[in-house]
Amino acid sequence: MEIRVNHLCKSYNGASVLRDVTFTAGDGVTCVMAPSGCGKTTLLRILLDLETADSGTVSVPEGCRWAAVFQEDRLLEQLDAAGNLRFILGREYDGARAAAVLTELGLGDVGGKSVRAFSGGMRRRLALARALLARSDALVLDEPFAGLDGETRQRAWSCILRRRGQRPVLLVTHDEEDAAGLGAQIVRLA
Repeated sequence: MEIRVNHLCKSYNGASVLRDVTFTAGDGVTCVMAPSGCGKTTLLRILLDLETADSGTVSVPEGCRWAAVFQEDRLLEQLDAAGNLRFILGREYDGARAAAVLTELGLGDVGGKSVRAFSGGMRRRLALARALLARSDALVLDEPFAGLDGETRQRAWSCILRRRGQRPVLLVTHDEEDAAGLGAQIVRLA
């Protein structure tokens, strides 16, 4: 599957955030890098059809199902890890598969602890588990490693590479090490 972005432009109140962005993301990880405020999250929101570009095109195969990790974790605070996954995945929830992904991400021992008691890094890993477990054709990850220490980041990289299958992964990060750890093609926004 290929995702093609051609001459994409977007501005807010006359201030341009995306200027003539063009790239193709296929099988593998594509890392979008740029300084803060240069439109990385806006680009992902356009891909997810949550915003509209001012000009340019995005070509995604019809019926493409996306899974995403947003900058905000968007978790249900009162539920535990399994409850959050069960809520999102519905009938697709597979307890053994969920437990395996949680264990890979270092969350195998959290038991019935509610998400409100999770650290920031634990929340990021649960949000990542949710995206990896969701039935999807492509993954969008917006700063998924925020708040993770070095060892935990490496676990997350390994889990993504092992669990992505043939899905394209579009990753936004400020960290060159994240791109290298995932063997990503890098797209730099100006």
